[in-house]
Amino acid sequence: MMNNLFSMFDPSTNLMNIPFNWLSSMLGILFLPMTFWFIPNRHFMLWNYINMKIKLEFKTLLNHNNKNISPILLFISMFYFICFNNFLGLFPYIFTSTSHIILSLSITLTLWLSYMIFGWFNNTNHMFAHMIPQGTPTILMPFMMLIETISNIIRPLTLAIRLMANMIAGHLILSLLSSNGINLSNYLIMFLIIIQIILFCLESAVAIIQAYVISVLNLLYYNESN
Repeated sequence: MMNNLFSMFDPSTNLMNIPFNWLSSMLGILFLPMTFWFIPNRHFMLWNYINMKIKLEFKTLLNHNNKNISPILLFISMFYFICFNNFLGLFPYIFTSTSHIILSLSITLTLWLSYMIFGWFNNTNHMFAHMIPQGTPTILMPFMMLIETISNIIRPLTLAIRLMANMIAGHLILSLLSSNGINLSNYLIMFLIIIQIILFCLESAVAIIQAYVISVLNLLYYNESN
């Protein structure tokens, strides 16, 4: 039972030796035809409104000394990519790519390495000063540097595990509840359906929240290195 339960998070299943599970991450391109960007319809107005709200939210978190707002486009794109894959995993027979450590760690580790390389080569003094908070006693400086170094190194892993664990937890609960519906009476099945609808709404909220949290934390890490 446990092998069948966790097989929903296994990307190794394939059809005719082609791993179709990973193709779900690229399905968003099919939902954005070219006419979507040229015709000012309601969908375009809604998309533009959401983009402006997210841009204002990220702009307040961006370093005020940094006048370049182009990094905001990167984090907005990452927000949409993670949010789309989180939502897509709620549909039946679609692999949730963000629930696998390969995808989540690839995103966080790549961005974290770019921040570190840029920060240590261009803002070396700032990176050293950030490792020791102001007002730290001299005797505690080596320990603070060690603690800050370890916490900085494990950042991409914690972000990846945060995203993966939140996606897996909700899907497992829905799978466990649905697998026990066969043995229940009609009244309990109705009650089970209501609980699953509530959990589905909760999972939809978690999909948005996790995409926002990952994007905001990456933006804050970018500010520290810049």
